[in-house]
Amino acid sequence: MVKIGDVEIGDFPLVLSPMDDVTDMPFRRICKPFGVDYLITEFIAADGIIREAEKSFKKMKFTEEEQPIAVQIFGHDEDSLLKSLEFVESVNPDIIDINWGCPVKKVAGRGAGSGILKDVPKMIKITERIVKSTKLPVTVKTRIGYDETNKPIVEVAEMLQDIGVKALSIHGRTKTQMYKGVADWTLIGKVKENQRMHIPVFGNGDIVSADMAVEYKERYHVDGILIGRGSIGNPWIFEQIKRKLAEQDERVITIGERVDVCKKHLLSAIDWKGERQAIMEMRKHYGGYFKGIVDFKQFRIPLVSYSTLEELLPIFDAIVNYYGDSPDGYSKC
Repeated sequence: MVKIGDVEIGDFPLVLSPMDDVTDMPFRRICKPFGVDYLITEFIAADGIIREAEKSFKKMKFTEEEQPIAVQIFGHDEDSLLKSLEFVESVNPDIIDINWGCPVKKVAGRGAGSGILKDVPKMIKITERIVKSTKLPVTVKTRIGYDETNKPIVEVAEMLQDIGVKALSIHGRTKTQMYKGVADWTLIGKVKENQRMHIPVFGNGDIVSADMAVEYKERYHVDGILIGRGSIGNPWIFEQIKRKLAEQDERVITIGERVDVCKKHLLSAIDWKGERQAIMEMRKHYGGYFKGIVDFKQFRIPLVSYSTLEELLPIFDAIVNYYGDSPDGYSKC
């Protein structure tokens, strides 16, 4: 059983990797029943938390069914990060996760996220202060390095462990790679090979299938896997990995199930964020929910074009009617 501090999170935890405007409460609750062992909120700016900004506080909310869960914070200013802890602790998460991995310019450009990898001593100093300032287990999500000439993750991982970090999630790209190219898991594997490491190490990057998850587990010996973009519109990936690990046959996902889960996600998102915002953000999920289905263009265009629930609901019914009893939605009966 893998533990983060005293928090048990499964034998080989599958984690929904935090993604801004994706892994909100509605999507987390969609994914959890399909086999997610551990959840993390969207990343939340420490500055927003201490200003008591409504959006930041809303991102910290979660339900009991989502636990165990971590609230993920980010920032470049030590004082702001430390001041945010009191607010984070007040919502009673199981874990606090520090985002030292986001590569986007508005975050990393200010020295937060993976921008901190240009100044590892500062990263260690701030992280140690956070660890000493909370009774909750603290974890870190980061990248293998800043650029091709600066990949210090093996040494950084050991330093983070030594200051009290309870688990480490590593994305196999550098800051400058953003999300381009191929994630390099070899350095993640080297972190695990370090005999001084004893905290859980989770791998992240490019996991898009059960076969790949099992292969990377066996090749790099990670304690668990974070799945990000491979889960968008595809909560079934967690179930598929669980079944593969248990040497069970893959379950057929019918077109009806895809429609039902997608519609449930949309309605939950509308309740959470309001119709306009939810419909706009759901558009990034449709490609996953209905990936590979033949003759789907006639439905895809209205799904990403219509702007009201009244317009969208008939499209879901039309999808089911069109594909009829097709067992998997990938061939029209």
